[in-house]
Amino acid sequence: MTFSGGSYPEITRWLWNFLTSHAKRVDPRIQVLLEAGDEREGKSYAARFRIGNQVGAVMEFDYAEVAANRGSLAWCATLAERTKERARIELRGVTSAGAR
Repeated sequence: MTFSGGSYPEITRWLWNFLTSHAKRVDPRIQVLLEAGDEREGKSYAARFRIGNQVGAVMEFDYAEVAANRGSLAWCATLAERTKERARIELRGVTSAGAR
């Protein structure tokens, strides 16, 4: 049994939960902002991490790719590492800005 596929709103919830879960492992203050509005509906997502007032760079996701691969342990492991690395980068940016 696979866990792939799903409607756009279902994949939106799954992606937000997945990104949030892995980003908060780096720092619980990180919030995930996931753009899935009208222009992106059924096509893509844009995720950003926010720490305090700092908002990080965009991570782009293709809806079809996420829907097709969310059931793949290898794909999810890669996405988890990508998410944690981006969270660490954004956290360093906040730490550097606060040191100034």
